[in-house]
Amino acid sequence: MKQIICATLLAALASPSFADAGVTLGLTLGGNTEIKTVQYTCKNHDPVTMQYINAEPNFLAVLPLDGKSLIFVSVLAASGTKYASGQYELFSKGPEISLQDTTEGLDAAPVLQCTADDLAP
Repeated sequence: MKQIICATLLAALASPSFADAGVTLGLTLGGNTEIKTVQYTCKNHDPVTMQYINAEPNFLAVLPLDGKSLIFVSVLAASGTKYASGQYELFSKGPEISLQDTTEGLDAAPVLQCTADDLAP
């Protein structure tokens, strides 16, 4: 019964009437919460503005790309910070970010390579 209800709900949400609806995400913010906005200058791309939401245990990054807002969540990384959102992986280390499209293969050029403006040379 639960599966039928979920399938019906998903079908309703996928309908064209919900295509332009906004979504609000509730996140409990504790005392150590940090919300930070960073402007980046990118190679071969317009500048981008990312918002980081650090509310332990949730570490999120929001990146507008091609008219969409992608919400990334942090995942385990060997060095720096790695975020994932659908087909994309975002790597952040120091002032640099790099966005990879995992559907393009491991050797593909990054979709974005950027440097934070306040730290750019």
